[in-house]
Amino acid sequence: MNFGHIGFAVRNLAKSRDFYRAALEPFGLELTHEDDEQVRFGREGKTFLYIHTRGNPPGPFHLALEIDSRELVDEFYEAALAHGGEDNGAPGVREDYSPTYYAAFILDPDGHNIEAVCRS
Repeated sequence: MNFGHIGFAVRNLAKSRDFYRAALEPFGLELTHEDDEQVRFGREGKTFLYIHTRGNPPGPFHLALEIDSRELVDEFYEAALAHGGEDNGAPGVREDYSPTYYAAFILDPDGHNIEAVCRS
């Protein structure tokens, strides 16, 4: 199975656009489309995540983004903090998950728990 994409409503499209643009850049995801109601992020013509204002934002949820290196986890964390994210767990090994589970957690502008994880 491959993950297709995820989309969800946000309160402030510009603020969330800036947050996700910075937080997703370490993973090679870039802004691929923007209009008055939505912003899409992806690569090579494929959307992986989009945000929109066509409805009420959902209650807080957890989204984990699995990546290939601990350095990218650190880059995600720093970029997300610098663009409106709130610390919800600094980068580090989470031994209660596994001895190699290296992750960082950020709350996005709508309070969603966004995680970057490297399992090696």
